[in-house]
Amino acid sequence: MVFRPAAWGLALSVLGLLSACGMFPKHLPPQEAFNSTSTYSRMFDATPAKTCEAARRALLSQGYVITIAKDDLVLGQKSFQPDAESHLQMEIRVVCAPESKNGDISIGFVTALQDRYALKKTSNSASLGLSVLGSVSLPFSSGDDSLVKVASETISSEAFYDQFFNLVHRYLEVDEPLDETPP
Repeated sequence: MVFRPAAWGLALSVLGLLSACGMFPKHLPPQEAFNSTSTYSRMFDATPAKTCEAARRALLSQGYVITIAKDDLVLGQKSFQPDAESHLQMEIRVVCAPESKNGDISIGFVTALQDRYALKKTSNSASLGLSVLGSVSLPFSSGDDSLVKVASETISSEAFYDQFFNLVHRYLEVDEPLDETPP
């Protein structure tokens, strides 16, 4: 079988159309390096329940709404509106696990996910179709505004997590009982 130049052109055109339609998936490089264990976790001299309670208080102190609060898990959400056309929603998840056999030392794993929404405006107009007259456009129109998710990102800033962990440490220190030694 011999391909003619016209056949090659047709084959290349079909391949071009298929790739433009997304038939061939776009190759994305790996996004994870697994190189740092200190960005998203810290050790605490407290039980997992006390660590998660301190994390809950830290989130509450910053205006987060707590949606889940357990001895080993805290989930908080907060909304931001930087301008009239956009909306941000931050979700922080804290998982507390024992790090020692007796449970007096725990490790806290924290992940912050930020979703970004943009205002999408759509307009609708009405038309009326009559078989005798054809299609008639009427001056009725309406518009809808809706928020559409345009991005979702795990926050990877070490400074962000350092500030959060420092606040958790502060609430752990507040919870420590005072030494009451008799005179």
